[in-house]
Formats: sequence, C-alpha cells, structure tokens
Amino acid sequence: MKVPMADLHAQYLSIKAEIDKAISEVVETSQFILGKSVTDFEKAFALAHQVKNCIAVGSGTDALHASLWALGVGKGDFVITTPYTFIATVEAITITGAEVLFVDINPDTYTLDPEKFQEIMASNKNKKIKAVIPVHLYGHPADMDQINEIASRYGIAVIEDACQSHLAKYKEKFVGNFGITACFSFYPGKNLGAYGEAGGILTNDENLAQKLRKLRDHGQSEKYKHDFCGHNYRMDGIQGAVLGVKLRYLGRWTARRREIARRYKEHLTGVGDLVMPFEDQNAFHVYHLFVVRTKERSELQNYLSEKGIGTALHYPIPIHFQKAYQYLGHKKGDFPVSEISAEECLSLPIYAEMSDDQVDYVIENIRSFFK
Repeated sequence: MKVPMADLHAQYLSIKAEIDKAISEVVETSQFILGKSVTDFEKAFALAHQVKNCIAVGSGTDALHASLWALGVGKGDFVITTPYTFIATVEAITITGAEVLFVDINPDTYTLDPEKFQEIMASNKNKKIKAVIPVHLYGHPADMDQINEIASRYGIAVIEDACQSHLAKYKEKFVGNFGITACFSFYPGKNLGAYGEAGGILTNDENLAQKLRKLRDHGQSEKYKHDFCGHNYRMDGIQGAVLGVKLRYLGRWTARRREIARRYKEHLTGVGDLVMPFEDQNAFHVYHLFVVRTKERSELQNYLSEKGIGTALHYPIPIHFQKAYQYLGHKKGDFPVSEISAEECLSLPIYAEMSDDQVDYVIENIRSFFK
C-alpha cells in the first residue's frame, strides 16, 4: 500500500466538477487579477472566521510583509517571533528593514512561550520593539490571552501567523480575532489550498483594511490614483475561484483531519518513545500537520519509506541556525526547545482523503517498528 504525505489529486477528483466550472467562469469573464471570484472569496473567508475584513494577496509571505509594512514597521524597529517556524515568518520582518528577536517555544504546543516573551520584553526595554508574531504552528493556536496581555502592557502590535491554522480556535473564538491582523497562506498543500500561490489577511480594523487594499495594489485608491507607494500583492482570479469552492468543504475536511488525529493518538500513544501532538484545553487544533517526536526519527522515517509511507520534517533546521541568519550570532543552546524539536519532530500523513485502511496501515507499521 502507498500512503503519500498528501494527495492533492484525490482532493481535486472529489470536487472536480465544481472546480472546473469555477475556473472556466474566470476564463470566460477574463477577470484574471482580483475580480468577482476574489471579492466573493474574501467575504466568505472573513465570514468563516467571524472577522470583518479579508484582504486577498499573493501568498502567506505577502500577507506577513504587507501587515508589517502597513503598521509602519521598518529600519530601527524590532519584531519578536519564534525560531521554530517556516522562514517566511522571519523573512517578512527582515525585508521591512526591522530586526528579529527570537523567543523559544512551548514544548507541548510548539507555539511562542509567553513566559519567554515576557522575559525578552523586560530585558530589552531600550529597544524599539514594534510587534510580536505568534505562529499558530501545525494548526494549534498560540496562547493568545497571555500573549495579548503582555503585548498590551508594552504597547506593541500582535500579528497572528495563521498560515497553517485555517478555522483553528482559541477559547471558542476563531484565529484572526486576536491580533491587529492575521496572516494566512493558501499554498496548495495547506488545509485550504489554492492551485498556485495565494494568501490572505484578516483584520477587524477598518482603516487598516483600507490601507492594506491599497498597499496590495500599488497604493491605488482608484485606477491610476496612487495615495502612496505600495506593491503588487494581488490575488489571481483563478485562485479566488478555487479557494471559493474549497472553502465550502473546509469544515468537513477539518473534521476528517481531527478524526485521523484521534485514531493516531488512540493507537500510537505509549508506543516506543513517541510523543503525540498536544491539544490544549483552550484550543481547537485543525491538524494541518500531525507531528510526533522521537529520538529514532531517521530510522523510523527510513522504515516507513520502505513501506511506502510518506513523511516529512517540519522543520529540521531552526531559523537561528540557518545561514541566512548566522549574522545574529546565536549559538547552540540559545533556544533549546526549538532545537530539540528540530532534531526529533516527524510529520505523519494526514489529509481528508486518507482512507481508514491507509490510516491503519501507517499505525500498524509504526507499531511494528517499535516492537
């Protein structure tokens, strides 16, 4: 049996008629940049998260950079985030001209540790810290009550990196409602994925939403009237159409991911030295990734590969060890939880189209490895 890490073709076949029709309508109307399909998706995505505004952009990276830019973050400023994330979170800070300050993660949720956040705020009072970007990693929301309380006390903005957490909740409230903005990726492999690059920004701030709509379109308030210098961060019409169709299924796809996660936990808890994903009592985890930890990661990954089971590493090198950020001067041991997670974490297959037989096959082979 073959079990890939994801199966986008199977997903396409399950909604083929609707997808083909939606794409065809964009081609027929020739609204290839923004247009009705994008506007309709923006409204639906904002409504799904119970947020007032969605600004569709070209990628999750665009969403992060545009949010920082719109808030005036730039040279001389500092922004806090974790080193255990995809590099786009940190790149977005760097390309504004600001500098990054890293905070280690909670060992259970892999999200920003509020205690470490408080420590770095208290020890860097002379630095111009403008914002914090908590990452809702793997589909699990960060501890937003504590993060927002600390950020409010020090007067800094909160930007949610929700690129892996569509429809995730914290204390029964959807992500996207805790920061001044929340940034989403619609990369094809995400729980809600486009057929190419795409992203989105959610905000309840009407003035900021207006600014972001201009910023993504060269600072235009109307055609050929530019209020300020912006950039081209517009979403393609075809991506809006695809996302609009897929959004209608996201609730049931998320339920299936949660069911697969439940089955994994039921049958793999206590097996070998495996550490299962944790779901905080205040969280609704959407399991973009099902990430286990083991000191035998390489051996297990190779064994599963031999059995036709796909796995992946998210993420094998923390950002402070990346060549691009060597100039920060960090050393081994600076962020121990991120470092051990990078050494031990392994992502197992999880996607809505997985059959029960495929799930059982993964479970059986992992149990067999640890016998």
